[in-house]
Amino acid sequence: MVKKLVVKKLKSVGKDSQLSATIRESAQQIWLAGLGAFAKAQEEGNKVFDALVREGETIQKTTRKVAEEKVTEMASKATGTWDKLEQVFENRVARSLHSLGVPTRDDVAALNKRVAELQAAVDKLGTAARPKAALAKPAAKPAVAARKAAPRKPAAKSDS
Repeated sequence: MVKKLVVKKLKSVGKDSQLSATIRESAQQIWLAGLGAFAKAQEEGNKVFDALVREGETIQKTTRKVAEEKVTEMASKATGTWDKLEQVFENRVARSLHSLGVPTRDDVAALNKRVAELQAAVDKLGTAARPKAALAKPAAKPAVAARKAAPRKPAAKSDS
């Protein structure tokens, strides 16, 4: 009976070592397959990564170009709108000032020109009158002295 048990155990140990060897061999193959897959993924991953980078650069260039076009378009629209708004504002202010009777820049310029013309005419008359005044004798000043000597009347107070 012991002999039967020892034989049975030896057979089972043989089966266990065969099973163990099969498991070890299978695990080794799985490990090698994993290493191979990792190496392949690493090699292909670099290629895929480089392709993704190139595609990203292309998309970035296209997007940047479109964005710059839109910014330029919006800037021109905004400038045109701003100019229109400025013109409307200037027109409204001009109408308001006109309704209040405030002279315009042209009105002031015309008045300045007229004042300059009148000043020139006054200066011309003044230079023509000076030689005549120099020839005339100076008038006496008794009238001025008489005015200073006359007493002034006090102002009447009102009872209101």
